[in-house]
Amino acid sequence: MSTPTGTRAAPVGQAAVGRRPELARLSLNTATTKHLTLPEAAAAAAAAGLSSIGVWRDRVQEVGAEQAARIVADHGLRVSSLCRGGFLTTPDDDAAQVALEDNRLAIREAATLGTRELVMVVGGLPACSAPGGPALPYPAGTPAGSGPDDPARDVLAARERVAERIAELAPYAAGHGVRLVLEALHPMFAADRAVISTLGQALDLAEPFPADVVGVVVDTYHVWWDPDLQRQVARAGAAGRIAGYQVCDWVLPLAAEPLNSRGHVGDGYVDFATVTRWVRDAGYTGDVEVEIFNEQIWAAPAEQTLATMAERHVRHVLPHL
Repeated sequence: MSTPTGTRAAPVGQAAVGRRPELARLSLNTATTKHLTLPEAAAAAAAAGLSSIGVWRDRVQEVGAEQAARIVADHGLRVSSLCRGGFLTTPDDDAAQVALEDNRLAIREAATLGTRELVMVVGGLPACSAPGGPALPYPAGTPAGSGPDDPARDVLAARERVAERIAELAPYAAGHGVRLVLEALHPMFAADRAVISTLGQALDLAEPFPADVVGVVVDTYHVWWDPDLQRQVARAGAAGRIAGYQVCDWVLPLAAEPLNSRGHVGDGYVDFATVTRWVRDAGYTGDVEVEIFNEQIWAAPAEQTLATMAERHVRHVLPHL
């Protein structure tokens, strides 16, 4: 797939020269085209008429941040966000320092790519053996039936560690012009990926910091079910903390790996009209990233995936932005 290069990236909300104006705010998150390299994903996005791309760090690190920035710019795109930092819940001091240094690297990568937004998936419980894996056993020698407290399963303590480590990272992020963007994940991922399950919890963690240093992302897949969502979106907007809007659909049946159960907008149960209006009324004018984890979509031709993204955006999201 080829596309003209050298087009100047347009500001947020505006289409780059020669790009489709109705897609000015639509962004391809590279997770949606998992098997494409960054040059391939950038070419696909530009050829489809998009003006922005959300980049995962694996694709950045394949080529280096400076080269990644050149690739995006050469395709006339801007970076809507970098995914992801986070995984800050370990109780082990040495492991925590490793995680913090990796997050500092992510901050530097975001700055090099020219995006302010670093999405943070904060991490699950220490009892998790690996994302999607079984729980670690209780400590050896635990008396049967005693029901002891286990720090590895203490979700409140894990959230406290997240707060402490966000506080450590915030000055570094501010110094690089990058915002830490807290992402609430659906509760089924609380054990292994994110002990933040609601937008309200994310906002509580963000509140001690300036809005341009710590914000939140509204991801429809993770928050559509929340009975308090309208109020929390309005709260986020009033505080100037909405740093991103990510869309994909909740589809059933769940895949064997629940993480890969997302679908194209319009294929499932999410009320995009209502949620999008809430985000719009909260004052958000930024990019709308499509981030889909789905084996069948990954196997589809990129042109098909981008065409479906564009058609669903125009039909289900754009009228309510």
